[in-house]
Parts: sequence; structure tokens; C-alpha cells
Amino acid sequence: MNILVLCTGNSCRSQMAEGYLKYFAKNNATIFSAGVETHGVNPKAIAIMKEDNIDISNHTSNNLEEYLDIEFDYILTVCDNAKERCPFFPGKAERLHYNFFDPSKVEGSKEEIHAAFTKTRNQIKEYCKDFVENSVVKSIS
Repeated sequence: MNILVLCTGNSCRSQMAEGYLKYFAKNNATIFSAGVETHGVNPKAIAIMKEDNIDISNHTSNNLEEYLDIEFDYILTVCDNAKERCPFFPGKAERLHYNFFDPSKVEGSKEEIHAAFTKTRNQIKEYCKDFVENSVVKSIS
């Protein structure tokens, strides 16, 4: 099973989702993440995931065009901008969408920024856990 997570810049939300999907799906799915642009992996996303013992420090920021030849079972868009800018992707993948708040847009104290990243990370974690339980695990059993 191939799963693609799409976001605008493949730097924050899609990277967190890729990390959690790999963690929860284990070897039952191949997880990719990409953006309609590439902005590099956000260091704050790496740090907030490390707090939950998920290492995404080796992830790369990829453009969705790199994956046009892969047959995906699911495409998950994690921001409205990616959903609007990528209305079509070749293949028969089931498309799911959830617009997660972008913590990288928060300005303020270190504590406020950390709280925003924590909140988004925790929402993405729950979403990915539910997705794997309801879509990945059920398809292999």
C-alpha cells in the first residue's frame, strides 16, 4: 500500500504526518510526503516530533512531481492550499483531506510557538493513528 501526504511546502505538517504514518503503519504501508513547492524540513517540526520520540531529521522536502509515476492507494492533503493547487493526481487513489493549522505561521514568544507546534503535532498524531487503524490495518486483515 502506497500513501502520499501532500502539503504546500512539504516542510512541517506533511513531514509530521509522514513520521506518524510510518510509526503507526509499521511495514504495512510505504509512506511518501511531498509539496506543491519545497521549502525544506522545518527545524521546529523536527524538534517537536523528537519530543514524542519520532525522528524525522533524515526526511527531505520533495516536490509532488517526483511521485507522478507511483500508484498511490491514498493521497492525504493536510492543508487547504495543497488541496486547491493539486486538484488532480493521476491514478485511482482515494483522496482524503484535513486542513491542519500551520504552526510555522505563528509569531510570538518561544512558548506560544512551541504550544502551536505541540497542538498541531498532537492533532496530526491522532488523525494518523485513526487513519492507519481504519484504512491500513483493515485492508491487510
